Amino acid sequence: MKPYQWIVRGVYVFFGILILAVVAFKVFQPVQVLPRVRLGPGFILVDQNGDPLSNEDLRGKVVLYAFFYTRCPGDCYGVVPTLQRIQDEAPAIMGDIPFRIVLISLDPEYDTPERLRAYAEAVGAWPDVWILATHPDSRRLKTIVGSGFRMYYELQDDGHVRFAPRYILVDGWGIVRGEYKYETLRSTEERILRHLGVLAEEIQNSQGSAKLAYEAAHFFLCYAP
Repeated sequence: MKPYQWIVRGVYVFFGILILAVVAFKVFQPVQVLPRVRLGPGFILVDQNGDPLSNEDLRGKVVLYAFFYTRCPGDCYGVVPTLQRIQDEAPAIMGDIPFRIVLISLDPEYDTPERLRAYAEAVGAWPDVWILATHPDSRRLKTIVGSGFRMYYELQDDGHVRFAPRYILVDGWGIVRGEYKYETLRSTEERILRHLGVLAEEIQNSQGSAKLAYEAAHFFLCYAP
């Protein structure tokens, strides 16, 4: 076979595969996925029991990260009630898929493990779901939160912390699948719960031949709103 004939055949094969992919996508179009935003940060923190907590300890679990400090006024800009609702409803959504909430304090000098533990009890945090943590070195914490989680905050002279609420959803492979920092027509907790359901379906169903449908959905940007 002459070289140009190989080229022509290759072009036909390419377009044939492309057409099959489009047809497959149309067939599986109801499949929705969350975007694979980026790789989540590596970190080592200290939890409310004084034990080290790293991102590797959370591997294999779907994790929702949020930020606060125990001296935060009121309900801490809605962070606490949002997490309380997610704590109540997430287990039914996730089923057997391990799920954790990691609440990171931005005030490490005041928020010792003892204060974090007392705060967890005060807000009714389930110990098998919530983890409260921080890093005793404020400069290291700033690097983890600012560079790793891409969240800005600023310590004030009066002991308060200026920040805007932010939630980050990370899957069991350590990949960021959702970021929530602005209110929309749908509340933050409703969006997070909706996305937990989408992610749970992907984890449960993307096996064998069904995995191709989910990869097609990722490829064609069929994201859940």
